[in-house]
Amino acid sequence: MVKRLISAFSSEIANMTAAELKQSIKASEGRTIAVENVVLASPAAGDITNAEVVSAYGADLILLNAFDCFRPIVFGMPGTTVEDSFAQLMNPEVEVENPIPTLKKLTGRPIGINLEPIAFSDDMLSERISISSGRTSSPETIQKAEEMGVDFICFTGNPGTGVTNAAIADAVKVAKQHFSGLIIAGKMHSAGSSEPVVTPEAVEAYAKAGADILLLPAVGTIQGFTEKHLIEAVEIAKSYDLLTMTAIGTSQESARPETIRQMAIVNKTCGVDIQHIGDAGFGGMTLPENIYEMSIAIRGLRHTINRIGRSVNR
Repeated sequence: MVKRLISAFSSEIANMTAAELKQSIKASEGRTIAVENVVLASPAAGDITNAEVVSAYGADLILLNAFDCFRPIVFGMPGTTVEDSFAQLMNPEVEVENPIPTLKKLTGRPIGINLEPIAFSDDMLSERISISSGRTSSPETIQKAEEMGVDFICFTGNPGTGVTNAAIADAVKVAKQHFSGLIIAGKMHSAGSSEPVVTPEAVEAYAKAGADILLLPAVGTIQGFTEKHLIEAVEIAKSYDLLTMTAIGTSQESARPETIRQMAIVNKTCGVDIQHIGDAGFGGMTLPENIYEMSIAIRGLRHTINRIGRSVNR
């Protein structure tokens, strides 16, 4: 039997298949934390990656935002300065090494990336924001993620990019042909599109396309999305054997600790398997203490100390 993720050593996590990782998350019974960070921000702790910081404060899964599969620059990597990373960013002729194996070694955690299924529609709530092709969902970026050793892909949208529910479902179908890791599908917020963020039809479309984990907004993050709506979506997901992840992607990741605690308990009560906390603090990540607060809220001090104190060399 697989070991639950909140109790697994780094060596055990590294050897898990996608199916085993999914079961390991499920076995953790709502106590898994995913933390997102922006790879192109000057690191919050100076000369180490944000991934290492969020790992130290209790992350079980690490999600990289603004990661370009064709130019996989991550600020804070060993042997590079911020100036080096900026030079790589500005000069397309400079070769960039695959950072994923090194990040796994440094953090001992599964590493995932966001890819955005863009739908070019005029039906937008706000001005469209353009992103590089290496950040969008395509057969090429998905194949590249597979080659780099990414553990999971999250098909979602950053603010203003125009990602739609239908485009996410289509991306999942493509990923099933090219990617062996876990697939997360859903929206944290509108991503600039005027459609509803969550509908039963969208949830079923993700499930039928082959997603492993349904992404939903955390209760308290978007207007009108209540505990009732979350419970309904979780029940649909469970009927298709999907895990669920609620996301704080509305800059509330930098709210006061009591806000994070309240969200954490409410969303765990609604039955979600993973709680995500976003990257909109200073330096491309949440306030580190808010990861810790979420951890204390949903799994207590004993499991929190165990997670943050566990060496990556075990």
